[in-house]
Amino acid sequence: MQDVATAAQTQQWAFILSQLFDWVMAGLAWIVPFQAKVFGTLLQGDSFWTLAGVSVLLVLPAGAFVAGIWGTMVSLYTIPFRLGRSVTLLQSVALAWWDALRMVWFYWAGLVRFLIVMIGWVWGLIKLSGRLVVGTVKGAITSPLAVLDATSRRPGVPWPAFFMLVFWSMIEATIFTFTLKPTMSELLADLTGYEVNTFALFVLLWLFLWVLVAGSFACIQVLNDAIKSKQYGQIVSMVAIEIAVALFEVLFLYRELVDAMTPWLAQQGVQLNVFETIGLAFFAWVGVRGMTWFLFGRFGAPALIALLSRQPMVVEGEGARGAAPQMTDYWKGPIAALKAEREWFRKEARELFELVSLPVLQLVASGLNFLFVVFTGRPHFTLPFKSIDDVLSATHFPARVSGEVAR
Repeated sequence: MQDVATAAQTQQWAFILSQLFDWVMAGLAWIVPFQAKVFGTLLQGDSFWTLAGVSVLLVLPAGAFVAGIWGTMVSLYTIPFRLGRSVTLLQSVALAWWDALRMVWFYWAGLVRFLIVMIGWVWGLIKLSGRLVVGTVKGAITSPLAVLDATSRRPGVPWPAFFMLVFWSMIEATIFTFTLKPTMSELLADLTGYEVNTFALFVLLWLFLWVLVAGSFACIQVLNDAIKSKQYGQIVSMVAIEIAVALFEVLFLYRELVDAMTPWLAQQGVQLNVFETIGLAFFAWVGVRGMTWFLFGRFGAPALIALLSRQPMVVEGEGARGAAPQMTDYWKGPIAALKAEREWFRKEARELFELVSLPVLQLVASGLNFLFVVFTGRPHFTLPFKSIDDVLSATHFPARVSGEVAR
C-alpha cells in the first residue's frame, strides 16, 4: 500500500515538473523565431552599402534589444525564488531597460559625432597639406634671398659670387662649345679619318672650355694678389700667362664671334682685315672679362681657388669684426617638432579610439547587464562610460564581492 502511494506521489511531482517546464519553455520559445525574424529582416539588403549601413546602424541595437527580452523573461521566471527581493529585481530590470535605451541613443549619437570629427580631421589634413605646399614654395623662393641677406651681413665665404662665377663659366663654355663644334669636328675628322661622336665631342669640349674660362678668372686673381704683395717675379709670370690665355681665347673663341658678325659688317660696307678682327675680338674679351671681374669675379675667384686648394679663405676685416657667429643647430627645431607631433598623434589616436569604442562597448555592456540581473539581481556596469579609462577599470565582479571572498 505504501509503495502504491509513493509511486502516485512521484507521478504527481513528475507531472507538476513537466507542466512547469512546458510552461517555462512556452514563455521562452517565442523569442527564438522572433530574434531570427529580426536579424533576418535586418541582414537583407539589395547592395553592399545598404547592408553595411543597416548592419552598422541597427544590428548592435537589435542585439541589445533581444538580449533585454531574454534577460527580462528569465528574470520574471526567477521571481518565485526571490520573494524577498522581487521589488529590487523589477527595479533592476527596469533600470537595465533604461540603460539599454540610453545606450542605443548614445550609440547613434556617437556614430554622428565620429562622422563629424572624421570630416573635421580630413578637412584639417587638407588645410595642413595646403599650408605645407604653400610654405614649401614660399621657403624655396625666400630661402635664397635669406641666404644672400645673411652672407651680406657677416664676413665669410662669398657663396653668391662663387656660384655666379661658376654659372658664368658654364654659360661661356656652352656658347663657345656651339661656336667651336663645327671646327673641332672637321679638325678631328681630318686627324682621325672617321666621324667623331657628336655627344662625346660636345661633352669633352664643354669641360675643356669650362676649365679654360674658370682658369682665366683664377689667373686674374693670382695676378692681383701678386701686385698687392709686390712679388715682381710672379707678376711677370702671371702677365705672360694671362697674355697667353687672352690670345688663346681671342684667337679660338672670341674671333669666332667676330667672324659671325663679318657678313653683317660687310653689308654695311665695312671690311675687316686680320689685325682689325683680332683687335675687335680682344676688345670684346677685355669688356667681358672686366665686366664679370668687377661684378663677381674678384669675390668668387678667391673662393674658387681656396676650395680647389683646400685652404682656409682669409676674409678682409674679419679680425676687426670678430669671429663669425656659430652655426645654429638646425636639428633641434625639427626634432622638437617631431616630438610635439608624436604627442599630438598619440592624443588624437586615443581620442579616435574612444570615439570608435565607447558607443559599441556601452551598447554591449547594456546587453550584458540583463545577464547580470538574472544571476545577481542588479546591473553590473554603470553606464554611460565617460572615457576609455572607465572601460579599462570595469572588473568582472564588484570590488566588495572580491573583498568578501578574501575574508
